[in-house]
Amino acid sequence: MRAAFFDLDKTVIAKSSLVALGPEFHARGMLRRRTLAWGVISQMLFLRFGADEEKLTKIRESVLKVTKGWDANEIRELVAETITELIEPLIYAEALELIDHHLSQGDEVWLVSMSPAEVVEPFAELLGITGAIASRAKIDAQGKFTGEMEFFAQGENKAVAIRELAQKRGIDLAESFSYSDSATDIPMLEAVGHAFAVNPDKELTKTAHEKKWPILSFSHPVRAHDRHKSHTPFLVSAIVLGGFALVGRRKMKKR
Repeated sequence: MRAAFFDLDKTVIAKSSLVALGPEFHARGMLRRRTLAWGVISQMLFLRFGADEEKLTKIRESVLKVTKGWDANEIRELVAETITELIEPLIYAEALELIDHHLSQGDEVWLVSMSPAEVVEPFAELLGITGAIASRAKIDAQGKFTGEMEFFAQGENKAVAIRELAQKRGIDLAESFSYSDSATDIPMLEAVGHAFAVNPDKELTKTAHEKKWPILSFSHPVRAHDRHKSHTPFLVSAIVLGGFALVGRRKMKKR
């Protein structure tokens, strides 16, 4: 069995899912205006320069501090109520088309994101894919976030989770696919036989060239419910297959 693993932020959607939900958190009194402004600024820097391990760790600690005491069920309800309005419009048409291509080939499709499971899992359901690997915060007996992390789906942890999932489900990683925009996801990309850099940051662009990974550019938004109205059917699939053919020829030359 094959699988395709997609990073979420800046790969499947155009910006951070948490930042997209920020205004709604603020409107419901869960975020201060100052915290919301910091999130917007961080998103702008992330889109422009990418993020390294140190920056992502700081983001994690800040999120845990802010969300301590939040009710987990309330967050899931908020996401369910707003996902079609706030996150669905951010989906890249190219990513959606590629997801549909993998599903049509019988591949499992998984989101792999450092965003919390309360956000990522409903989005995976919206896309109609197999499932999600996401960060999980510790929750106390009252259903509140404790401010601690149970599992942080970032960096090497993504690769570890993918390998564990593959072992449980009988997925052949050598024949599987991985897509991401960030150099922090190089372990995730290296975990499979077919890696793709999507809208890559500077460091990932360099690594992609070194490792001969195809580079894809996603830029057109579309809603998940409009997926059958795509004006570019099979376009991404053709690009991907072309990338495979190019890599295959290079390998044959090396032999």
